[in-house]
Amino acid sequence: VQLQASGGGLVQAGGSLRLSCAASGSISAFSIGPMYWYRQAPGKQREFLASIDFVGRTDYADSLKGRFTISRDNAKFTLYLQMSSLEPEDTALFYCGADVRPRGGMNYDRYWGQGTLVTVSS
Repeated sequence: VQLQASGGGLVQAGGSLRLSCAASGSISAFSIGPMYWYRQAPGKQREFLASIDFVGRTDYADSLKGRFTISRDNAKFTLYLQMSSLEPEDTALFYCGADVRPRGGMNYDRYWGQGTLVTVSS
């Protein structure tokens, strides 16, 4: 299974962006569990942003103050992150992740996408 993040770019402060993360590969042989968004700003550690399970239950970092919304389309094997009211401090490489297990298997492994860069100008 491969994860491909996209949708990053340059946006002005106060603007919005929607990131996508598409899973591909031998999807039919696997079950995708919880999915995640993290980010890593220059010189900082990777930071948890949000997670969503298969039925749509979500969890967010308190620091986001409701500005980001995570969602997924299970039929399209795609994860989304809708970001609004972006601030220069949101500038980072955004990574998606997913817990994946073989169908019939018990254990999940976490897979990561390659990251998509979001730059917010002031």
